[in-house]
Amino acid sequence: MNLPALMLLISVVFIGPAAFAQQANAVPPSDGFPAWAFFWDPTVKVPPPDDNPNRLVGSNAAFSWKQARDLFFALDWHPDDHPAMPEIVATGRKPDVRACGSCHRVEGTGGPEGASLAGLPVSYMVQQLADFKSGARKMSGPERPPKTMVASAKAMTDAEMHAAAEYFAGLKPRRLIKVVESESIPRTGPSRMFYVRSPEGGSEPLGQRIVEMPDDGDQFELRDSRATFTAYVPVGSLAKGEALAKTGGSGTTVACAGCHGPDLRGTSEIPPIAGRSPTYIVRQLHEFKNGGRVASASSLMKPTVENLSPNDMIALAAYVASLSP
Repeated sequence: MNLPALMLLISVVFIGPAAFAQQANAVPPSDGFPAWAFFWDPTVKVPPPDDNPNRLVGSNAAFSWKQARDLFFALDWHPDDHPAMPEIVATGRKPDVRACGSCHRVEGTGGPEGASLAGLPVSYMVQQLADFKSGARKMSGPERPPKTMVASAKAMTDAEMHAAAEYFAGLKPRRLIKVVESESIPRTGPSRMFYVRSPEGGSEPLGQRIVEMPDDGDQFELRDSRATFTAYVPVGSLAKGEALAKTGGSGTTVACAGCHGPDLRGTSEIPPIAGRSPTYIVRQLHEFKNGGRVASASSLMKPTVENLSPNDMIALAAYVASLSP
């Protein structure tokens, strides 16, 4: 299936640069809300999925678009790449607990719209699920799929939480993101939750945002854990982000290594941040600063983000994403 056909099938509709700018700036820039990082367009029409089998390079499996949209079924393209999945990861538990491996992929690689879970500490993941359940962890911006995450967390048992956490903690993170500094980027066509290249081609200005797109839209929408991404970031972001991460930027923040380890690959209790989606990182920095994450453990992050500007967040996220996980 080529990209234009994919965009019809998965309800990706092109919005020109002017229309994108209007939507992205719906929240006044002065309030610092990174609308581009919280993209969600529920008005996109989704045509009925079909039962035709799809195949991907490097896999002997075949799955349909109907299966790809079933959140109670995790598409396993590479079963030899990971240990056996617990039921909570593979199929979830109807009616409320979706299969963790559906949105987060069976190898925990996630994407711009959802967290990567591979290699996160068990205790950290269990705590995050508890925070979703209690309301201590929320999502800013327009109503979007995290409601599904909250519903699943609220319905999960303690045993299911630990089974999922232990499975994902045992997986090795993959290096899937290429960070590119640029003033202009391929023309974008937004889907419901992330950006893809427009089939019409062309380019558009990047501005002060991060645009993270799958290199192969079919592969990512079919939930392949090997799908790769290119993250376009403003010129100068990597150097600025490195300075902020390593030194704190003369009091702007504090060095990340103090908590996340010298290589930013985490510790036994603190999550790794190296190589993670920069879009996701910006969302979390915004939530820490603006009260979306208020659990007791989140208090450690509050003073580190207080003085960060939106551009500081972009720079930090770009640098962190460029590192090997």
